[in-house]
Amino acid sequence: MIQVKKELLAALGAALAEVAPGAAPAAAFELPKQAAHGDYACTAAMQLAKALKKNPREAAAALVEALNRQPAVQQWVDSLEIAGPGFINLRLKPAAKQAVVREVLQAGATFGRQPARADKVLVEFVSANPTGPLHVGHARQAALGDGICNLFDTQGWQVTREFYYNDAGVQIATLAASVQARVQGLAPGDAAWPESAYNGSYIADIAADFLACRTVRADDRTFTASGDVADIDGIRQFAVAYLRHEQDLDLQAFGVRFDNYYLESSLYTSGRVEDTVARLVASGKTFEDGGALWLRTTDYGDDKNRVMRKSDGTFTYFLPDVAYHLAKFERGFTKAINLQGGDHHGTIARVRAGIQAAGLGVPTGYPDYVLNKMVTVMRGGAEVKISKRAGSYVTLRDLIDWTSRDAVRFFLLSRKADTEFTFDVDMALKQNDENPVFYVQYAHARICSVIRQFAERGIDPVSVAGAHLERLTASSEAALMRRIADYPDMLASASESLSPHDVTFYLRDLAGAFHSYYGAERFLVDDAELGRARLALLLATRQVIANALTVLGVSAPEHMARDSASSSTPSDSDTATLPTP
Repeated sequence: MIQVKKELLAALGAALAEVAPGAAPAAAFELPKQAAHGDYACTAAMQLAKALKKNPREAAAALVEALNRQPAVQQWVDSLEIAGPGFINLRLKPAAKQAVVREVLQAGATFGRQPARADKVLVEFVSANPTGPLHVGHARQAALGDGICNLFDTQGWQVTREFYYNDAGVQIATLAASVQARVQGLAPGDAAWPESAYNGSYIADIAADFLACRTVRADDRTFTASGDVADIDGIRQFAVAYLRHEQDLDLQAFGVRFDNYYLESSLYTSGRVEDTVARLVASGKTFEDGGALWLRTTDYGDDKNRVMRKSDGTFTYFLPDVAYHLAKFERGFTKAINLQGGDHHGTIARVRAGIQAAGLGVPTGYPDYVLNKMVTVMRGGAEVKISKRAGSYVTLRDLIDWTSRDAVRFFLLSRKADTEFTFDVDMALKQNDENPVFYVQYAHARICSVIRQFAERGIDPVSVAGAHLERLTASSEAALMRRIADYPDMLASASESLSPHDVTFYLRDLAGAFHSYYGAERFLVDDAELGRARLALLLATRQVIANALTVLGVSAPEHMARDSASSSTPSDSDTATLPTP
């Protein structure tokens, strides 16, 4: 069906050129909101009406006449009808819909993926300062960032995952002071305990390992503790390395990797911050007031001008942010995407203004931002706010330990990033249709169960190569094939809109179409040709479910158990256990 769509788009383009030479819009199809309206819809007639000096329905009639002369339309289209003010609805022949099954089986894991391209995209996400364990907000960013990276990978982009953090700011100084206090034998609640210190039990763990002169290794640094209570710089470096190592463990458990780590301190040591100041001053967009250096960010849409360098000579956070993003562009990333918490909304306009003021030809709107709201965690019907390990918040590791990596990833990707989200631990543990990740994974496992039953009857999946797909005529089969055919366009749209939640919606729809098919038809039938055709459709469905789950970083298990007592869907004989987290 993918090839069919390409041929029909070419036919539409030819018909448009025939009807309105030199004035034709680009050939495009839309998916009707209701399946009863057809398989594709075309709105070009309403755009052509003015150029043709006809009303839209008359323009549609002329376009339909031209379309009917196209060989691809004659081969694949069952009917063309004009509806409403000038819509053209196309109904495909069964063979056109059935073609997608063979396309999936031929493409396998590459179905839906586009060819490699030269474009480079940098996705910066998580970017947590090493001052404590990763919390649920970081978990949502990790899921979103990795999902967006995977989406761009399916579209052929060269993707780089980057983790940016500060290793020498005020928070890091507080971390060092907290660990030093623990090294000195103090604890939260003691009279001499620093008021601003971090109180989590992880601080005591760092102090103990520092005194033991241990060596810690993170993905981007290694450090050996001196054990000297007075060595505050050594304590700082050890604590940063220790917590970076802990973050690495959390991210590994979550199945997230990074290609590069970028230190805020390097912007100063490399001279990039001073270079950025010089560029902005040379642009004529700065001014001095009250002993401070300001940038006229209002010239670029900001609500007020911003201080770059304070009167005491120190820089505001805004300036290194600008320097960092200029570095991204200079490194060849024509597209950059930042995953950040919703509290960063106010920084977008000023950072983009600084980038534009630098005059390096960076596109307007660079970088793109995806802002996520925090996550509320519910367990046992009550909100969970405290982690024993972190002391004041629920960590990523807590969520994984309580449920599973698959559940955390799928749940955190199941809503738009800028919407409030409640992570229900009890729901994530359910083994029935109420749990969306279970519902999807169970569809995959159920298909695997049926395929095994085919194999037990001596019907090898390889035998479907020549299956008579024209036997797939049931309404539930048509609905399932339509969902499969939607997959490549869904990926392209989700990538363009930075919306990995679209993949979760698609998977639930696809799983629903399969479960309906499972309940409506038999697969192990006496009619051998019909059985092979249905096996081919099952194999294609399994492949697309697995492909989409891979985009989310979620596994596609072949064996699962379910609580059939609380489910409305028929159960099958496959009652193996769930995969371990």
